[in-house]
Amino acid sequence: MNTQHPLFLVSLVLPILLFQLQPTPTVGDPTPAAPTPTPTTNGTEFIRTSCGTTLYPDLCYHSLSRYASAVQQSPGQLAKVAIGVSLSKARRMAAYVSTLARQAEYGADRRAAAALHDCFTNFGDAVDEIRGSLKQMRQLGAAGLGVESFRFQMSNVQTWMSAALTDEDTCTDGFEDVADGSLKSDVCDRVTKVHKITSNALALVNSYVAKGTP
Repeated sequence: MNTQHPLFLVSLVLPILLFQLQPTPTVGDPTPAAPTPTPTTNGTEFIRTSCGTTLYPDLCYHSLSRYASAVQQSPGQLAKVAIGVSLSKARRMAAYVSTLARQAEYGADRRAAAALHDCFTNFGDAVDEIRGSLKQMRQLGAAGLGVESFRFQMSNVQTWMSAALTDEDTCTDGFEDVADGSLKSDVCDRVTKVHKITSNALALVNSYVAKGTP
């Protein structure tokens, strides 16, 4: 019994010592700070919320979210980026229709050839109008721009973007007399997507104008 007594005491004392060596929180310990949102995160959420005011919010967010770091939380910058994306899509569509129109010149379907030619013309006009809108947006940064001047310049943007939408609609209207087929459905589907992106851009422009500040 005597030889086992020290070991018995050690087995009792050792867990108590180890427990006392563990760090214990104090009442005054600060709570770990939450991570600070990055500008990209803020911009992404701002774009998601802003796109909720458009007719096609999912497409809006998908097409603009990659520009979150540039947009941050600026409605003017968001409208400018949206117009730029719309311009890029309209240019690509114009080039695509131009290629189809050249090929159709050697085909037997004269109605399709005429519709493609008219569509190319309409998209050429739309590109000019959207480009003019983007140029006007870039001039808004001028120092001393008053509210009245801001509204006047933005009314030009709204007019041109609306005209671009009309031209894009006119393109698909020209295919009403064209026989159903892969060509007609392909062009009309592509035009519809560009039209939606342009519509979203105009909605964001309108939202920016409603805020009334350059």
